[in-house]
Amino acid sequence: MNEKEIAEIRRRFRPDKTNIAKIRGCFVNEAHEIVSEFYESLGLLAAEQAEDILSRLKKTLSGTLGKNLIDIEFSTQQVLEAPEHKLLSDLRKTGLSDDAAVKEIYEKIHASVQIEGAYLILLANDTYDVPAFSKDGEEAEESTTVFSYFVCAVCPVKLTKPALGYHANEKKFCNIRADWAVGVPEIGFMFPEYEDRGANIYKTMYYTRSAAESQEAFIQALFGAEIPVPMPALEQKENFQAILSETVAEDCNMNVVKAVHTEIAELIEEHKSTKKEEPLTVKKETVKEVLASCNVPEARIQAFEERFDETFGEETEISAVNLATKQLEVKTADVSIKVSGDRGDLIRTKIIDGVKYIMIRADDSVEVNGVRIAINK
Repeated sequence: MNEKEIAEIRRRFRPDKTNIAKIRGCFVNEAHEIVSEFYESLGLLAAEQAEDILSRLKKTLSGTLGKNLIDIEFSTQQVLEAPEHKLLSDLRKTGLSDDAAVKEIYEKIHASVQIEGAYLILLANDTYDVPAFSKDGEEAEESTTVFSYFVCAVCPVKLTKPALGYHANEKKFCNIRADWAVGVPEIGFMFPEYEDRGANIYKTMYYTRSAAESQEAFIQALFGAEIPVPMPALEQKENFQAILSETVAEDCNMNVVKAVHTEIAELIEEHKSTKKEEPLTVKKETVKEVLASCNVPEARIQAFEERFDETFGEETEISAVNLATKQLEVKTADVSIKVSGDRGDLIRTKIIDGVKYIMIRADDSVEVNGVRIAINK
């Protein structure tokens, strides 16, 4: 799914747009025991409650592609034979009405998810009458395709603290008791994906709130042990930085790091200007070209390529947003300096009388602890 397709489905999670009739789920307590299940009609809930539930489900289609939203792709053999894909397909075909299938997915999630404390598993099925468009781009009167899908959200449930409250209408104070509050999802998924205005049963869209955790057990329990677990976005970034630092070694100077940063930033800006819907990815060849332009020795460029292949895979392209940084941060053991990502020209390194220095141009006013200071000759 691209950003446009995700946005189209996200608009479904409004009371006036959705065809979600019922919500299924279960509550897992702090001892990680399934203690209750529910099957509620969305239309019978108070308007505020219905909107809150839809907002939780909508969150499973939020965030950044390649970082929070990750394509999980099934092989043809999995689609034909794998029990994991069959379970997902059965849940979709029955509109979550198959009690045995629903209980099975509860157990799979319960046995594999890694969330501290209590949590709620939410399931909802929707059918979308996909609008048809004429050649001139106008929406046709009748839909020709019905897209059926379901979403799953795993939401932490936290016990709030007692607090002092105040009723403005009654003009009096009151005590607000401790209660259980449902948070936004930590993980979730949508099956199948919505692509080219229809269903792609070879893909599911996996959601993770954290860019640092992969929830490997969850992914393999729900989608199959043979599914390659995607490397978390933060781990991708840290691994890339480590590879660059260790393989380029003594030749990894300020100019090299700034050049790599600038190249990725420019690619992102160019991608935005073209308004392409697919997320931008960075190839190892792009980085190798930057290293060569900085006169990094061929042996070190070769070492970079080998470590890249070992860590990510030979044909892997990394999501650009997982490598991009909004700021350039220069750190020593005692000093941390942050510079706007597009002003790398303000910072450089220099050795004076055998001592290493970080130098920053200061054409504008300079403040220290909020106090404007003068820089004297």
